Amino acid sequence: MDVGALMGSLVGSTEANVRQALKIADAMAPCVIFIDEVEKALAGSASSGQTDSGVSARLFGSLLTWLSDHESDVFVVCTANDVSRLPLEFVRAEHFDGVFFLDLPSVGERQKIWDIYKSMFALAGQTVPRDEDWTGAEIRSCCRLARLLDIPLAEAAKNVVPVAVTAAESMDRLRTWASGRCLCSFQPGVYHRGGQGPAVRGRKVTRASSN
Repeated sequence: MDVGALMGSLVGSTEANVRQALKIADAMAPCVIFIDEVEKALAGSASSGQTDSGVSARLFGSLLTWLSDHESDVFVVCTANDVSRLPLEFVRAEHFDGVFFLDLPSVGERQKIWDIYKSMFALAGQTVPRDEDWTGAEIRSCCRLARLLDIPLAEAAKNVVPVAVTAAESMDRLRTWASGRCLCSFQPGVYHRGGQGPAVRGRKVTRASSN
């Protein structure tokens, strides 16, 4: 669901578009609604009265009502780079069944990602460079550069600066915020920073899911 595409230029058209989209989802059930970077899509809801005559707030309210009341077999998955920016009522129980924190990929996960992209870019047999704190996107970028420039992966890796370095402070803040607030993404229970497992793993996205 592209929330931005639901915004209309005429008075009342945005709200009508949202209701129509949700009716279509109900009619298509069983199905999945996926909303990417939801904190940006709903960023203006808090100040909507001063910025857009309340349109974003009404869109947000319609979505919340539907999340609480719908009985159709529709599963909602949202991703957010910074879930702390979302309104509290959006991520509470009965709107979403769980909020999961995904840290950076573990060693085993990174190896599987390398296998996928080495195969995609015809780089089989090449030695994997040091990839501590790399995301899947950075692994793909390294493979793409190696293929594009016809150089070894180790050489291509010199042109990759991981987000764990460029945004170290932001990632540290997200990990601190998620500790005790979010569910762990790979084992049952709540995520705790510094605990066994989650602290040495990693992805940078926080995901919410609902049914």
